[in-house]
Amino acid sequence: MLFTQKTAVEKRLELKRQLADGALHQFPGAFNPLCAQLIERKGFSGIYISGAVISADLCLPDIGLATMGEFVDRGRQIARVTDLPAIIDIDTGFGEPVSAARTIRLMEEAGLAGCHIEDQVMPKRCGHLDGKELVATTTMVQRVRAAADAKMDSNFCLIARSDARAIEGLDKAIERMQAYVDAGADVIFPEALKSEQEFATVREAISVPLLANMTEFGKSRLFNVRELEDLGYNMVIYPVTTLRLAMGEVSRGLDAILRDGDQNGILDKMQHRKDLYDLLRYEDYNAFDQNLFNFEVHDTPAK
Repeated sequence: MLFTQKTAVEKRLELKRQLADGALHQFPGAFNPLCAQLIERKGFSGIYISGAVISADLCLPDIGLATMGEFVDRGRQIARVTDLPAIIDIDTGFGEPVSAARTIRLMEEAGLAGCHIEDQVMPKRCGHLDGKELVATTTMVQRVRAAADAKMDSNFCLIARSDARAIEGLDKAIERMQAYVDAGADVIFPEALKSEQEFATVREAISVPLLANMTEFGKSRLFNVRELEDLGYNMVIYPVTTLRLAMGEVSRGLDAILRDGDQNGILDKMQHRKDLYDLLRYEDYNAFDQNLFNFEVHDTPAK
């Protein structure tokens, strides 16, 4: 936290540069700040903060139960520990369009580089589940316009997500997404596309940068980076991947402790303490502290 070098403004400019450079940029999901630091250390382009993961971390389903404040807090915790641009899910904007506008201001203040807002009704559902419902296009346009108008920093990236493909079909979904661009969206996030051809059709129809969601066990197959880059996509998120990896290993480790009575058989599955301390920059903090307290106090003769 003490040693990040970039301001929120600089990180937003970096994201803007990425979206214009013609390459595909990978944004793995971070389930906590420590995970965000590891994502940066590995050399990825940015950090994604999933609403589903925020909810799961609170032991809640992804149906709109987590609050705006909980989202803002987690966004701030993650954004402040990394020099990478971080984007966050804000679900449907936490209420009426004015609530979406307030959310944008709060996310800017928290140091985020961008966010995405979606066109579902509340209570919303995971984008790759059935049974979703959409608001009218006019309602989502109001959300997007309110969010766009609320930006203090014009480089804060507003991403409009549409869940319409699974409900209204691809043509109607494209009509919606074009309306969201007209309302002020900087990036479009077409959710739950089903084939390579659908990804290509959306690219042909939409003029602004596009975000692809490569979540596991969903409607879309898991495209490789090269495939998505060839299709002309600009950003790809892996929203729940790190949480699934972590919880899978935790589950297997707990089973081993129950079975064996100790952790000796699973030490090779763990992050070593020295690697954790390195990731935390333990020695940097220690050096910072020592530099502050390296003075000597001398007795001053009485006058």
